Amino acid sequence: MVIGYTSGVYDLFHIGHLNVLKHAKSECDHLIVAVTTDELSVSRKAKAPVVPLEERMAIIRELRCVDEVVVQADMNKFGAWERHRFHRMFVGDDWKGDPKWVELEKRFAPHGVEIVYFPYTTHTSSTKLRQALDVLTAAVG
Repeated sequence: MVIGYTSGVYDLFHIGHLNVLKHAKSECDHLIVAVTTDELSVSRKAKAPVVPLEERMAIIRELRCVDEVVVQADMNKFGAWERHRFHRMFVGDDWKGDPKWVELEKRFAPHGVEIVYFPYTTHTSSTKLRQALDVLTAAVG
């Protein structure tokens, strides 16, 4: 059985999120999705998610393509592997070639873990949705 793993904030859930998760499931038998805590999101992106963690996890949990939902409280990908023993980790291709991910590829290789890069959905993102909401809020307010 091939276990897959991916992680993200999944705030303002959109088609890009769905496409990545469906594509990930097509590449494994059991898909584990780690949802980033509000605190980690704030520390990494300097902004809190619009949708609280428990609600984001509930949305992901209801998707047919997802087999298991866990919390991501830190960015230690190797620690995640030690906990979940996945065979493939899925990430957006906007990270391909990034020195951090090149190093992760090298660290995971002796353990037989493959990092699989998927196309990033450029036309829709949580950031773009948040910006649109900010414009609407400013116009109404």
